Order: sequence, then structure tokens, then C-alpha cells
Amino acid sequence: MAWNEPGGGQRDPWSGNGGGEQGPPDLDEVVRKLQERLSSLFGGNQPPGGAGSSGGRSGGGGQLSTRLIGVGIGLLIAIWLLTGFYIVGPAERGVEMRFGRYADTTMPGLHWHVPVPIESLVKVNVDEVSTLTHRAAMLTQDENIVEVELTVQSRIQDAADYLFQDQDPERTLNDATVTVARVVIGQSKLDFVMTEGRGAVAVTIKERIQNLMERYKTGLIVTSVNMQPAKPPEQVKAAFDDAIKAREDKERLENQAEAYSNEVLPSARGNAARILADAKAYRDRVIASAEGEAARFLAVLTEYSKAPDVTRQRLYLETMETVLSQNGKVVLDVTEGANNLLYLPIDQLMKQTQTPAAPAAAQPSSTGPLVMPERVEPPQRTVDRERRVR
Repeated sequence: MAWNEPGGGQRDPWSGNGGGEQGPPDLDEVVRKLQERLSSLFGGNQPPGGAGSSGGRSGGGGQLSTRLIGVGIGLLIAIWLLTGFYIVGPAERGVEMRFGRYADTTMPGLHWHVPVPIESLVKVNVDEVSTLTHRAAMLTQDENIVEVELTVQSRIQDAADYLFQDQDPERTLNDATVTVARVVIGQSKLDFVMTEGRGAVAVTIKERIQNLMERYKTGLIVTSVNMQPAKPPEQVKAAFDDAIKAREDKERLENQAEAYSNEVLPSARGNAARILADAKAYRDRVIASAEGEAARFLAVLTEYSKAPDVTRQRLYLETMETVLSQNGKVVLDVTEGANNLLYLPIDQLMKQTQTPAAPAAAQPSSTGPLVMPERVEPPQRTVDRERRVR
């Protein structure tokens, strides 16, 4: 049975006594009990009920309010301190400012600073590359006008200088590029700028721009300067194109001549070295042959001095053998007083039969007299008589 149903007896929880009539709950008593419970939770020891209950409620409420305010203030301070943590990315630098003045530069990672309004933070991307393009007509050293286009790439090197030392670093970079480009082009001749000097001009411009950036403490570093091919004014562009083409033809012919020279000279040097080597080999061969002949002659002379007759006969036989082996003559050994012997050179006749036959008798010519072929006489053979050396 519920406490507010008829016959519930003494189950009314809002009643302070054991009996009595049922009625609406006392709101002041409910508030008092809630305050007592809250006081007990936060360490209060307010005595329940009895005399001086009004003063007890008043003192408990003041203590509770004070504690709640302290807890709230503590939570706010903790949250305020937690807002001082920050993370700097790999491509960033953190610039801490204390009351608007530069304090420190932090590297990538987790850091903490005194939260706003005491200190503030600015993150700067130091890996981002900025590109600046400048195009203008400039006057060269030889008083010619040329159109130049430059592309300057830069990035932030010092975040503190970039934020506090120069009011507008990008504008300073633009002004420095214009100034340096006009000075460098004005100190160079037109042919040098338009041909082989383009790379050197770009390097000089980059170095001078960087010097100005460091002097003004802009915090920027120039990473590259690219210079497009310089162009002459449109009014004289055709003449400039002809001059450039002639210069290119000159360079091409010079390169061809250099290539031909590099090809011919090594070949000539090789031929000269080969001729010198052949001459040296011939000299050595002749000297060796002469020395051998001299040594052989001295050896024969030594033998001749020992046995003149035998040496003389041996030399004669060797000489005749050498001569007759290379001669077509035939030597017949006949006794003294014998008749001559007829020798038929069959080997020579065989050689003649293998040669082309003589032309036949010439036919009568309508334009001249008859021409007879010459008679071919057989070769004469000499029969020498030599006495056999015994």
C-alpha cells in the first residue's frame, strides 16, 4: 500500500511526527535536508533539526557556496592552463610572444606556453616555397634594350625576423629583385645576356638579392633564380634572329672543324709512328744482315787462311750452285774433242704452248696494205762447256 493512500497509517515521509493528518510536504524541510546532505558530501558537520535550525541552514548554505566557487575557479584555472599546450608541425616553427613582444622560437613537437592573454603563439610554415615573377625591359651596357623575365623562389628561414624585423618581406623581395636585375643587366652586354651569359647573370642576381635580404633581416632565403631567354624588342627582332643564327652557324662550323681535327691528327700521328717503326725495323734488319755477312766473311777468311785451295774450291762450287739454280741455262759435261750435242729445251717449249697463240695472218684491210705478223723465233740456248771439277 502506498504511503499517501487511505489507511497508510504513519508512513508519510514528509511528516515529522508519528501521527497526524495527511497534508502537503513541507518545502522548507526538503531544502534543509538537501543542504545537510550536500554539506556532508563536502565535509560539513551541520547538526540536523532542533533549535537554531534557521541559523544552521544559513551557515551551511554560505559554506557550500564558498566551496563551489573555489572548485569552479580551480577548474577554470586548470582549463586555462591546459590551453597553453600546442603542437608545432614538422614544416612549422612556433613563435611565442609575451604581451605582444617576441619571446622564443620553438621547433616541431609538443610545447607549452603561458596562455592568453599573457603569451600568444604564431605558427610559421618554413618549408613553403613562394614564387615571384618579374618581367621588364632593361638597358644593357652597350645601350641596347632587352626584355628580361625572372622567376625568384624563396622560403622563410628565420620566423622571428620574418614576423618582427620587416613590415612586408614579400614587397622587400620584389623591390630587391627589380633593383638587382636592372643593375646586373646594365653591367652586361646584350650578346652576353642573350647567349652564354644567361646562367651567370642568374647566379649573380641570386647572390645579390640574398645579400639584400640578409641586410634588411627579412627572414627570407632565396632558393633559386631562373632567367628566361632574353628577347629583343619586336621592332628589331628579325635582325637579332639573323645575328643569332649566324652566331650559331659559326659555332657549329667551329665544332665540325674541331671534330675533324680531332679525327685527322690522331690518324696522322699513328701513320707517322708506324713509318718510324718500319724504318727502325728496316735499319735493325740491315744492320743485323751486314753484321752477319761480316761475321760470315771473317769466318771464311779464317778458314781460307788455314786451307786456301780447299776454301777456294768450296766457294766456287757454292757460287755456281747458287747462280745455276736461278738460271735457265743448261751446262753439258762433254769430253774434250767431242762433237757438239744438240739440246732441245722441252720445258721452255711447254711454257710457250701454254701462252696465248699468235694471231693468224692478217686479213686484207680496206684502209691499208696487208700487214704480216712477225715471225716468232725460238729462244736461243747457249751450251756452255765446262770441265768437270774433280
